[in-house]
Amino acid sequence: MHWQISLIQLALAQGVLAATFSWLRKLDVWWILIQLLFPLALVLVIALQLPSWIFLFAFVFTLLLYWSTFRTQVPFYPSGPDVWHAVADCLPAHPARVVDIGSGLGGLSLSLAATRPDCHIVGVELAPMPWLVSWLRARFVDAASGRRPEFLLMDYEQLNFADFDLVFAYLSPTAMTPLWSKAKAEMRPGAVLLSYEFIIPDMVPDMQKMINSRQVMLYGWRF
Repeated sequence: MHWQISLIQLALAQGVLAATFSWLRKLDVWWILIQLLFPLALVLVIALQLPSWIFLFAFVFTLLLYWSTFRTQVPFYPSGPDVWHAVADCLPAHPARVVDIGSGLGGLSLSLAATRPDCHIVGVELAPMPWLVSWLRARFVDAASGRRPEFLLMDYEQLNFADFDLVFAYLSPTAMTPLWSKAKAEMRPGAVLLSYEFIIPDMVPDMQKMINSRQVMLYGWRF
C-alpha cells in the first residue's frame, strides 16, 4: 500500500512529537504550545511566498523583544492598569524605593511614578526593545506633573534588593524559586516582595489580593 503524506500532515506530526518531548521534559505550557504549532506555522508561511526580508525583520524583532528568554524562562508578560492600581495600594505611606523587575514597556513604573511622585521608581528590563520603548516613554513625562521613573537595561540579578522597600515581579513559575532565594538573602526587614499571578513554591504569602478584571492573584511577602 502506498501512503501519501502531505507537507501539512508531516508538519503537524513533527509538532506533536516535539510537544510530546517537551511535555516529558516538564517544560512550561507555553513552550509546549510553541513546539506544537511552530512547524505548521512555518509551512503555512512558506506557502505564502513572502519576500525574504520579512523573515529577517521578524527574526530581529523577536530577538529584540524576547532576548534571552531561552535562558531566563521568562517570556514577555505585560500587566495592565488593574495590576498597577493594586500595586500602588501596597506602597507604604512614606516615600519609598520601588523596583519592577522585568518592567517590559514600562506601564507599571510610569503609573506608579504618576501616582506617587514622592517615591523613587525603577524599572529593570533585560530585553533591548521593551527597555527602549519604556525609556522613550519616560522622556515624555512632564517632570512638573510627576517624577520620572528610572529605566535600566540589565538583569535584575545584578541588583541589590536591599536598596528597595518594595520589589514587584511578574515573571514565570520557573523563576520564582531563584527570585525567593535572592529576596531572602538581600531584602531588608519591613520590605515587601510582590508577585503577580505566580506564587513562590512552599511559601505562604503574607497577603494576597484578587485582581478583579482577570481573576488572578497578587501575592505579597513581608520580610
